[in-house]
Amino acid sequence: MLDPRMTQLAEVLVNYSCAVMPGDRILIEAIDVPHAFTAELIRVARAAEGVPVVKLESNQIKRALMRAGSSEGWELIADTELGLMSRVQCYIGVRGNPNVSELSDVPAELQAIYEKTVWKRVHVETRVKKTRWVVLRWPSPSMAQMAEMSTEAFEDFFFEVCTMDYGRMAAAMRPLAERMMRTDAVRLVGPGDTDLTFSIKGIPAVCCDGKLNIPDGEVFTAPVRTSANGVIHFNTPTLYRGETHTDIRLVLREGRIVEATSSHTAKLNEVLNADEGARYIGEFAIGFNPYCTRAMKDTLFDEKIAGSIHFTPGGCYDEASNGNKSSIHWDMILRQTPECGGGAIFFDGELVRKDGRFVVKELEGLNPENLRGQACAGRGRTMR
Repeated sequence: MLDPRMTQLAEVLVNYSCAVMPGDRILIEAIDVPHAFTAELIRVARAAEGVPVVKLESNQIKRALMRAGSSEGWELIADTELGLMSRVQCYIGVRGNPNVSELSDVPAELQAIYEKTVWKRVHVETRVKKTRWVVLRWPSPSMAQMAEMSTEAFEDFFFEVCTMDYGRMAAAMRPLAERMMRTDAVRLVGPGDTDLTFSIKGIPAVCCDGKLNIPDGEVFTAPVRTSANGVIHFNTPTLYRGETHTDIRLVLREGRIVEATSSHTAKLNEVLNADEGARYIGEFAIGFNPYCTRAMKDTLFDEKIAGSIHFTPGGCYDEASNGNKSSIHWDMILRQTPECGGGAIFFDGELVRKDGRFVVKELEGLNPENLRGQACAGRGRTMR
């Protein structure tokens, strides 16, 4: 019997996130996902009078292709996938993770070939800019293990966070976006030696309310490219190119990362040396999903943790552009809740969030107790 939570999630993705309309062609990219859920996405898309197309993938096969890959091979794959992506109006990417470290032994130079071909041409330049899209993870024992939860408990958590009332969240986040649009100077203070200042003046603030990522719950912008100065010391594990990094510490001067250390300092700097833009920051975001309360080494979840921020070496988004271009986009998460050491956010010298809780009246709607509500009913219609 089909789990009814699959139907509920499929309806959120098709009818709310992508807002499929009659005649829309919708590409469903299912990577290591149960066929039952993919089939339910097809049914719900068809019920919305869309035209579903399915592409099945496997991370194990992707690893084999990467290890044997060449620029010629990946350009051919990019040409083929681009032909399909350019002909659809909607995209749903459901990404399973049987082994989160599947790509850990793929050399960086081979991963970079994929990033500069398929990822850049098909996803960054076409899917993100020209389709109504949404991406999400699929729960797996591997993810449950990272979250230090039983498989059953993690599945309960997954469906709760992914089907929350995103319409309610959308209304609550608008005052934050408006406040950020009026802000020039930002100061972040946190555990250890974190004390970082930068400007966001003139750069749009974008609300993320379940239209692009599931789970969701952030407002993002970008620092003026050469404005960041100080130290930021991240306290959340992050997985990048199959490698887990902890204790990342960045020192910035005039926007550029001049010093970077972590539990894998050499690997960290290998990524940051990918191109000139990789040592500048492409995104600053504030997270507030009330159901995301623990780190699990999955960026789609961790960057939405209530009481967190993320600061991103690499390319910016077009919607909030500071002009920084890079093949890298690495969301690094700092939690500022009391159990993680606390911290504060200041806008133009005014305290707006203390120890993970908003303290300005018009932003209090984003505190966890005010966001929890009924599940999303799939009504109506940020490159993760």
